[in-house]
Amino acid sequence: MKAYLFPGQGSQFLGMGKNLYKNSHLAKKLFQLSDEVLGFRITSVMFEGSINTLKNTKYTQLAIYIYSVIKAKILDNFEPDMVAGHSLGEFSALAAISVFSFEDGLKLVNQRASIMQNICETTHGGMAVVFGLKDSIIEEVCKKDHGIIVPSNYNCPEQLVISGEISALKRVCFFLKKIGAKRIFTLPVHGAFHSPIMEPARKKFKKIIKKISFKDSKYPIYQNVTALPVIKSYDIKRNLVEQLTYPVKWKQSIKNMMKDGAVSFTEIGPGNILQGLIKKITKNSS
Repeated sequence: MKAYLFPGQGSQFLGMGKNLYKNSHLAKKLFQLSDEVLGFRITSVMFEGSINTLKNTKYTQLAIYIYSVIKAKILDNFEPDMVAGHSLGEFSALAAISVFSFEDGLKLVNQRASIMQNICETTHGGMAVVFGLKDSIIEEVCKKDHGIIVPSNYNCPEQLVISGEISALKRVCFFLKKIGAKRIFTLPVHGAFHSPIMEPARKKFKKIIKKISFKDSKYPIYQNVTALPVIKSYDIKRNLVEQLTYPVKWKQSIKNMMKDGAVSFTEIGPGNILQGLIKKITKNSS
């Protein structure tokens, strides 16, 4: 069984999409449609913008969504048995399998990114990747801290992202190093994504998503919040909203896909970040 995976933030690169625009009529049409729907030239940011501009959440999420969905749409043999997306990548996956239209997905991602950016600007949050410790140890250390700090991305064995207030993040990272973390890498983001700090964003996004029409999925999508296969539109909607404050259960999703018969994983989007995670997950499961 074939699984298709869609990446989230962090996979962007300078000039992304330029070759697709030049070489595919359908891609060109969808890039132009993106500019029209958004009311500004996202293509300019993607094709000619600086890397610093592209790193801005409100542009990054749009660029990755557009690029990933277009890549899926121009594939000759896009026939998945199951799909999954890492954080933002869930929106790309859902547009690719026509749970909602490309345009509606674009509107959702645009508003989601804008809401998240606003939270980032009014709070002091951050994220860090912790290598070399068991999940249970990191979970316990986060739980014992008196600030807001939680596991936010279960990426692969012995690689867990934590997210929360900067002060709590510093305390927890310091302690995790003392008890044996092999490496801790602070992510270049200005927000505590997938944490309780995003609760105001979750409330706003819940109102926005109600206005968008969703269809039941033809293929199971393994969503971040539960790591389980979902088909019904109302479940998909609910999970997309909850995703803002819940951890991304990526490792668990991939293991469940394998258990349900996935033998090949194809990443659709910029870069190959997810392929690296898949190798570590499958190695650990064999």
